[in-house]
Amino acid sequence: MFQKMSSGEIEQLLHQQLVGRIGCHANGITYVVPVSYAYDGNYIYCHTFEGMKTDMMRKNAEVCFEVDNTKNLANWQSVIAWGSFEELAVGPGRKEAIKVLSERQLPIINSQTMHLGSHWPFVSADDSIEGVIFRIHIREKTGRCERSVNESFFAS
Repeated sequence: MFQKMSSGEIEQLLHQQLVGRIGCHANGITYVVPVSYAYDGNYIYCHTFEGMKTDMMRKNAEVCFEVDNTKNLANWQSVIAWGSFEELAVGPGRKEAIKVLSERQLPIINSQTMHLGSHWPFVSADDSIEGVIFRIHIREKTGRCERSVNESFFAS
């Protein structure tokens, strides 16, 4: 059965997942790209390197973020959130972002793009992580899901 997700289900999915997609738009081009992330209830935190995504978000801070979980074609969840990009170059915001990102529960097998530095899983106490640290301040969220009659999505 296709339905809207409750606010609690939306929050649960945002907290549980590790990879989402950022949609950004600048200079007449729309770009959607997967990113690893951490969510603290207010912000989506990300670590990346210079490239098209960061260039576009610096030009137009308004972004869309999407995350999903597909158990099978009859049992899935999808959340879309809208917010504003904020680069965290120095200061307490960057330190908080690094803390949130480093506390993620990553699976044993994961990609190098999820690591915050060459000494991962150990993180420096200062903000000397290479690359771009940013957050998305979420203003609005919505979620949809489909659950089959025969199977409970949240049971597994």
